This record gives sequence, C-alpha cells and structure tokens, in this order.
Amino acid sequence: MPHDAARKVVWAERLVPASPDRIFDLLADPARHGSFDGSGSVVAARPGAPARLSLGATFGMDMRIGLPYRMTNTVVEFDEASRIGWRHLGGHVWRYVLSPVAGGTMVREEFDYSTNRAPLLLALMRAIPNNERSIERTLDNLARHFGADS
Repeated sequence: MPHDAARKVVWAERLVPASPDRIFDLLADPARHGSFDGSGSVVAARPGAPARLSLGATFGMDMRIGLPYRMTNTVVEFDEASRIGWRHLGGHVWRYVLSPVAGGTMVREEFDYSTNRAPLLLALMRAIPNNERSIERTLDNLARHFGADS
C-alpha cells in the first residue's frame, strides 16, 4: 500500500472492469456508499442527502465504529467521471481518481490527511493503518460490484 508520508496521503489503485462514467455514478450516489465501503463503518446516507453529489454539496452519513455516530461531508473536488472527493469536520479528504485504461478504469482511492485538524486523534484511532486496509477492501468491493474476480 503506497503511503506518501511527506504529502500525508495513503492510497491504492485497482483496475475495475467498467467505464469511468459507471463507476463515477456509483461514487456520486451517497445512498450507495455502504455497498462498496471497505471500512465497515458506513451504515446509510442521512435523510436529505442529495441523490447525486456535486461540487459543494453536503451530505450526512450514519456511521458506526463501535458506537453509532453521524458525519456531515462536503464535496470539495468534483470533475465528472474523473475525480470526486469529500471532506468532513476532521479536515481530511477521501478522494477517488478515475482513469480510463484498456479493460476498464484504474480507480485510485486516497485518504489525504494533509489538512487534518486533529492529528492526535488520527494517531489514537490508528487511522492511517486502518484506512490502508479499508482502501484495499473498498477497491476490492468496487471491482466485485462491476464483475471482476478478486
């Protein structure tokens, strides 16, 4: 799992056998995030979440890591069928970058903690190694969703 400590980004890539448009449609639908989340923490989109994300959109999610909690995210990066990223109160960004390649799309998921507001909390929660594992599982889930063997 690549981890660029200087840039404070954890990331992984996976070939997904689908077009960037199809993958982006899934990523831009907060009601479907639980279907591919590899962390096991995404429960469901909160009522009032938009049907499709766009730049500046906010959406709430019901989450669970041990105990249930709610998280509100804001879309801070949005380039149709190419890039989508959101940030929450903690300041870090979850980002997906899609690149068309032979056989489908190279999907890169990144956990960018360069703008994190609570580094001590990240350390206490073991967020970096936990997110490394979660990213790998998320990419596996996306590949399975679109028909690839894992």
